[in-house]
Amino acid sequence: MISKDILLRCAVLLLAVMGSGSVILAEGSSAVKRVVVITVDGSINPSSAQYINSGIKHARDNNAECLVITLNTPGGLLKSTRVIVSDILDSEIPVAVFVYPGGSQAASAGVFITLAGHIAAMAPGTNIGAAHPVGLQGEQDSIMNEKATNDAAAFIRTISEKRARNTQWAEDAVRKSVSITETEALKEGVIDTIAITIRDLLEKIDGKEINTSAGVKVLNTKDAEIIELKLNFQQKILGLLSDPNIAYILLMIGIYGIFFELYNPGAIFPGVVGAISLILAFYSLHTLPVNYAGLALIILAIILFIIEIKVVSYGLLTIGGVISLILGSIMLIDAKSTLEVIRISWQVILVIVILTAAFFIFAISFGIKAQRRKPTTGAEGIIGEIGEAISDLEPGGQIRVHGELWNAESPEGPVSKGGKVIVTAVSNLKLIVRKST
Repeated sequence: MISKDILLRCAVLLLAVMGSGSVILAEGSSAVKRVVVITVDGSINPSSAQYINSGIKHARDNNAECLVITLNTPGGLLKSTRVIVSDILDSEIPVAVFVYPGGSQAASAGVFITLAGHIAAMAPGTNIGAAHPVGLQGEQDSIMNEKATNDAAAFIRTISEKRARNTQWAEDAVRKSVSITETEALKEGVIDTIAITIRDLLEKIDGKEINTSAGVKVLNTKDAEIIELKLNFQQKILGLLSDPNIAYILLMIGIYGIFFELYNPGAIFPGVVGAISLILAFYSLHTLPVNYAGLALIILAIILFIIEIKVVSYGLLTIGGVISLILGSIMLIDAKSTLEVIRISWQVILVIVILTAAFFIFAISFGIKAQRRKPTTGAEGIIGEIGEAISDLEPGGQIRVHGELWNAESPEGPVSKGGKVIVTAVSNLKLIVRKST
C-alpha cells in the first residue's frame, strides 16, 4: 500500500514537470520584435525606389513590426517617386517615414514620400515642403505650367486623403511652394510626431493602430531590435549611374573613345574604354528622362570639331561646335515633370566644354601649322636648297643636292663647276637653279 507521503511527493513532482513544460512552451512561442531601418540620403531615383521596395519586402519576410525610412532628399524623379509612393500605400507592413537627422529636408519628391508613410515623423531642426513646380530648362508656357501644377496637386491630395493628413497644406506645398519646420508640421497636422532619435521614434509610436493593406496592426516597437538594411552592390551602382553628371561624363568619354579608335585604327585601348563607357552611359540615360534633341546637339558638336580638323574654317566650325555642345549639355536631361530637380551641374558642363574645345583647338592649330610647313620630302622638299655644280651648267649639267645627283638647268646664266646654286623649281625631274650669291 502506497503511503500518503509518497503520493504527495509524486503529485508535487508531476505539477513541477507540467509547470516547467508550460514555461518552455511559452518561451518557445514568444517572438523577437524587430524593426527594419533603411536610409535614403540624396535624390530620388530608380536606385532609391528599388532600395525602398527591397526594404518593404525584407520587413515583411522577417515579420518586422514596421519599416522605418530615414529620409533626407532635395527631390528627384517623378516616376521613381510614384513607384515609391505606390509601394508604401500598398505595403502590408507599416512604414514610418522619418525626416532625420537634424538638418535634413523632405523637399519636392520628399514631401510626397513623407505624406505617404503610415507614420510621418521629423527630427528637430528639419523642414518639409517646397514642392511647387519649377522649370529647369527655361520658362514653361502658362498652359504647360498649369497642367504640371494641377497634376502634382492632385497627386499629393490623393496621398493626404489616404493618410488623413492636412490636404490643404499639402496642396499649398505644390501650388505656393510653402515649406515649414518640424514644429509647424506637427501643429498643421502634416506629421504625426517629432522624435530625436530612431529609438525615441519607436517608443512614441508603440501601441499605435495602423491600417495596412493586410488589415489593422498594433505596433509593438518599444525595445524592438533594430535591423539596418544597407544598399547592396547593385543598388549602389544603379544609384551612381542614375546621377545625370555621371551619365554625361560617361557619354562624352564613350564618344571620344570611339572617335580616337576610328581616327587611329588598331589603338584598341580607346575603343575598348569608349565602348564600355557608351554602354554604361546608355544604361544610365535609360533611367533618366533624356531629351534626344540635346543628345543630337552633342553629337553634332563632335562632328563639327572633327570637320574643323579636315577643313580650315578659321575657327567658325569650332565656335559652332562649342555652342552646340553647351546647348546640348544643358538640354540633355529633360525632366518630364517640373517637380523633378535632376540636372547636369554647370561646373561639369563647363569643364567638359573647355577641355573639348582646348583639345580640338590644339589639334586644329597643329594641323594648320603642318599644312603651312615647308615640304621636307619629295621633289617639292628640295626647292630652296643649296647645291653644288659638279659640271659646268651652260645652261644644263649636273649638281649635287643632299648627297644626290640631279640633272639641272640654269636659265639665268652659266655656272662653273664647283659653284653654289639654289634650287628654284622642279620640272620633270630636272632642277631649275640659279647661281648662289
